Amino acid sequence: MLNPIHLRTLQECVRTGSFAEAGRALGYTASAVSQQMVLLERAIGSPLFERSARSARSTALAVRLADRSRDALGALDALEREVRAMVAGEEGSLRLASFATANARVLPDVLAAVVAQRPNAEVQLDEGEPDEVLGGVLDGTLDAAVVFEYDLDPRQWPVELCVEELMAEPLRLALPETHRLARAAEVDLRDLAEDAWICTRQDTAGARSLVRLAAAAGFVPRITFRSNDYSVIRDLVARELGVAVLPGLALPDQAVRICRIAGWQPYRRVKALYRKQNTNPLLPVALECLAKSCAQVANDWHAEPPES
Repeated sequence: MLNPIHLRTLQECVRTGSFAEAGRALGYTASAVSQQMVLLERAIGSPLFERSARSARSTALAVRLADRSRDALGALDALEREVRAMVAGEEGSLRLASFATANARVLPDVLAAVVAQRPNAEVQLDEGEPDEVLGGVLDGTLDAAVVFEYDLDPRQWPVELCVEELMAEPLRLALPETHRLARAAEVDLRDLAEDAWICTRQDTAGARSLVRLAAAAGFVPRITFRSNDYSVIRDLVARELGVAVLPGLALPDQAVRICRIAGWQPYRRVKALYRKQNTNPLLPVALECLAKSCAQVANDWHAEPPES
């Protein structure tokens, strides 16, 4: 295989017509240049110079090799610059996934911040529930995933993953504006035992969390409508079709009344998952932006996330 260092030296030898001049241009001694040219001649199996006591005249092969190697060395230089940029996180790709409410409230700021810091990088975002995106993190098709975990439905994440908590969303009651308890700042769940409830699908952490929350208050919730789209749940509550428990990221700006749950405050915890072996230099940038965005959202709730 041809040595690119030898090819660059050859180009200078052809250009200057002298080993000594080529050495001065490259920072080598004339002897070092001569040794490099000997090694290059051995590699190609043919002489490149007509040597005499005071000169080394380039052969036609040397001239052609020097000319043909310019594009290859230029491409190699470009590759080296690209690799350095990727190592520094200035280029390359970042693949993220998150769940719907985080995509709506958190990820837009995160993606904008990453793109602003690394405009030449390719950033991708997918959406899915925790179990839907977990496999992508494990097999490396995703660099990181933003997931959630309810206090009342804890889970164990694979040991080969790093798990960073980004924020804790308080669970709040959502009541119709006309509900008898709509003006209360805090509501005891036992006072809602006879109400119709609206929640996520039966096989979800949100639904299990509601059932366990109600069980602690001494009743089984009568669930009349289910949807994994929190905007649908909010609309159903607004239309006086039931009450619901919503995590912080799903809290509406208007149309329904939001109350605290009396007694112990349950949370849905938002976490970032990524492989311990992931060396993508864009990942720390994304994690830092995620932490900042989540902290801002938590500040909007006027409450710091508690310790796990």
